[in-house]
Amino acid sequence: MDISKADQKAVIVGISGCSSSGKTTLARLLRDIFPNTFILHEDDFYKPEEQLPMKDGLRDWDCPEAISIPDMEAALAYIRRTGTFPVSSTSPSSSPSSPVLLPPLPSRRSRSRSDHGCIYPNNNPPLFDCSPLTSQSRSHNTQPDVNSKEDKNSVGASPITPDQIATLKSRVQSWLQPGHPGHAIFSTHPGLRICLLDGFLLYQKPDFATIMSELDVKLFLTVSRQKATQRREARDGYVTLEGFWKDPPGYVDKIVWPNYVQAHKWLFVDGDVEGGKLDEETLRREGIKAQIGKGQDVDFRETLEWAVGAVMEALERRFLNSNSQAG
Repeated sequence: MDISKADQKAVIVGISGCSSSGKTTLARLLRDIFPNTFILHEDDFYKPEEQLPMKDGLRDWDCPEAISIPDMEAALAYIRRTGTFPVSSTSPSSSPSSPVLLPPLPSRRSRSRSDHGCIYPNNNPPLFDCSPLTSQSRSHNTQPDVNSKEDKNSVGASPITPDQIATLKSRVQSWLQPGHPGHAIFSTHPGLRICLLDGFLLYQKPDFATIMSELDVKLFLTVSRQKATQRREARDGYVTLEGFWKDPPGYVDKIVWPNYVQAHKWLFVDGDVEGGKLDEETLRREGIKAQIGKGQDVDFRETLEWAVGAVMEALERRFLNSNSQAG
């Protein structure tokens, strides 16, 4: 959707990379550092389990066919236009004057979305009511939030100390003061919010091409196969609507890593994901930001500092430099 800068109510920051590359941890930290910021998880758009394909005898949760891409597209378009989460199109109390925030969505591995009356099987009514909100209804959504199951999943202890977070918060607060770029952006776009979209497949083509077009900032995190496997296997599992889910034996080697390589080899020199050398020309052309030349397993403190700077720079390019495109 082509929305002018003047009409845009939310900036969408995509954070993508292999499972266990640190996406959710980074999103939660950026939410704490930048004001007026909220998170949307790609994992909250899974299809029902019975619709997912099988691969090597295992249910494949890590492929494009597992995600309801049209629902995600509708959600992102709505967020950009309104600065709020979509209202449920099925709630009996949903109306322009009395909006209802999207009910809690199941996250990774939890598929019984029909329990909420919000997500339908294929060819049934859409998940979101994307009609414009009135000024009265918008006032009810001044602090959008999603009670997502994904936020109940542990991502381990934060590698960032409170002092480091405080330093980065101070950096952003200075950027927002009069006379600085952040103040120029948000004073001329009052109410502008930042939506952090955390997803493992945001930059897969062609399936996610429309999703990519909805992103104002595209961050890509790299991780080695060894580190990704180590982190993934250390997880307790995933909170689901049904209870709890844990990767079956062999899931990383058979599903997670091969799917990641297949979806992202176009971003690496000669398609060599294992080699880890990113294709700088492709990244530049697609507007994807990554830590070039840092190797696959970058210290997370450095990653967070880089991400904070990348978001500020991208916002400046989009809203202060009319001759540049945000990447």
